[in-house]
Amino acid sequence: MRNIAGGGGVGVIVSTPDQIAANPPSSNQPTTATVGGGVGGTGGSGKAGGKPMRSESTAGILFGIGAYGLWGLLPLYFFVLMPASAIEIVANRIVWSLIFCALLITITRAWRVFGAAVKDRTVFGPLALAAVLIAINWLTYTFGVTTGHAVETSLGYFINPLVSVLLGVFVLKEKLRPLQWAAVGIGFVAVGVLTFSYGQLPWIALILAFSFGLYGFVKKRVGPKVDALTSLSVETVVLAPLAGITMVVLGVTGAATLTTQGAGHFWLLVASGVITAVPLLFFGASARRLPMTTIGLLQYFAPVLQFIVALTVFHETMTTARWIGFCVVWLALVLLTVDMLRTTRKNSVMKKQARREATAAA
Repeated sequence: MRNIAGGGGVGVIVSTPDQIAANPPSSNQPTTATVGGGVGGTGGSGKAGGKPMRSESTAGILFGIGAYGLWGLLPLYFFVLMPASAIEIVANRIVWSLIFCALLITITRAWRVFGAAVKDRTVFGPLALAAVLIAINWLTYTFGVTTGHAVETSLGYFINPLVSVLLGVFVLKEKLRPLQWAAVGIGFVAVGVLTFSYGQLPWIALILAFSFGLYGFVKKRVGPKVDALTSLSVETVVLAPLAGITMVVLGVTGAATLTTQGAGHFWLLVASGVITAVPLLFFGASARRLPMTTIGLLQYFAPVLQFIVALTVFHETMTTARWIGFCVVWLALVLLTVDMLRTTRKNSVMKKQARREATAAA
């Protein structure tokens, strides 16, 4: 399956979080780029910066766990922001992310790159669409967590790889392997079971899965033309006017909590810009050290944590029917993972064979 999300870097090689979350795992390395210089990638072999490859791999795994761990624990952040509404949290996240991005662009001296991206219609257009999709995703996710549906939000990211498979079939006209077809079929069964359990379609999970999947697909249209920092900056620029107006309206109507819940609450909301960027940087540090297959397996760390937090901290109810539905989803993911590992091993053998044949011919 193709890699349908792009990525770039800030000082180090950085890939956007949608690069994995919007994709089923594959054996391809993510597309990367650097801004303002930075440290080159290791290429997955030999030594990097004088460190053995094993040390680099260990560091990559730790960075990956850090990134997905922070994303997995994000519901706790939204929980402590109560009584702020989902709309207020997302509006603040957009505005403060833009300010933080502007600071990073200044530090990395990347304003020329940012300006070029804004002027290029083939870049700005897709990123504007991506901004709308990620805003829908953020708003739905925050709404789900703050209204007692954190379990369903984790479900959205569990089924996201299945959405990526469907995008590959219907948009990219790709042919699926048997295990991928089986996973998709089982995924539909899971949605049916969960619909029965919830008494309605699990719309929060489906909106999260499809909005994030489409977000990654749109970002792929941009490809290597733009790095992660520039991409996030353009997207927040597109959303900032509406977010700013929203913050003003909430303040005028007395619905805002930014300045009414004490200094701690104020700074927690302001910190949303940093909280958005730090996992991105951790992920980038992981992506430049690890093969795509390893990162593809790490991607499940976030929804697993979200699921655990929903059960142990928020004490959300899991009926027998819901457990069955989730188990069916996990079965589909097991099949996708097995297919990914099998394909990776096959490709590795083919590459080694090709190298041996090329050496023999020489």
